[in-house]
Amino acid sequence: MNEEMKETKMPKIKREQLMSLEAYHKARPQMREQVIKMRKIRTVSLGEHLNLIFENEFLMQYQIQEMLRVEKTFTDEGIHDELDAYNPLIPDGSNFKATMMLEYPNEADRKIALGKMVGIEHKMFIEVEGQTRVYGIADEDLERSTADKTSAVHFIRFELTSDMKRALQAGAQMMVGCEHPEYPMHVEVLEPETLASLLTDLS
Repeated sequence: MNEEMKETKMPKIKREQLMSLEAYHKARPQMREQVIKMRKIRTVSLGEHLNLIFENEFLMQYQIQEMLRVEKTFTDEGIHDELDAYNPLIPDGSNFKATMMLEYPNEADRKIALGKMVGIEHKMFIEVEGQTRVYGIADEDLERSTADKTSAVHFIRFELTSDMKRALQAGAQMMVGCEHPEYPMHVEVLEPETLASLLTDLS
């Protein structure tokens, strides 16, 4: 493995960290309020139709708890299935992980757009100030696009070198962008609050 990419893996959510269904029912209102605020901070919008939600351990724990609540799951097997599904979406200390969403209110418009933007998930990038542009690695769990259309939802990992991490931790800015020809170049320079939140993924 490249020395630049070797990092200490951050701990994933374990069974003992999860609340019982009863405990979660009591904690849910406050946790949901925190999640809404955090998602807002960690969402980067590129144009009108493309949003990236940068995930973290807290957001994934909430998602797991919600799935267990909705499905009324309390067996060890069911709980471990949810842990296995969502733990891979938690940053490992050397990367950012994001849920990418293509959103069109009108179904007909969405169908046309998804047909034109095949491969857009492979055209997402981050660029740390003073460093080389890095393209996201999409849908490592399963392929979500076909030859005819892309999916409205993708999961993307942006892997950082040690130099990129050091630059960000020293105060460098970061851009997020898309360069698919059917979704003309959209670049967003991160808000200070967003960047500060993302930096916690690298600790």
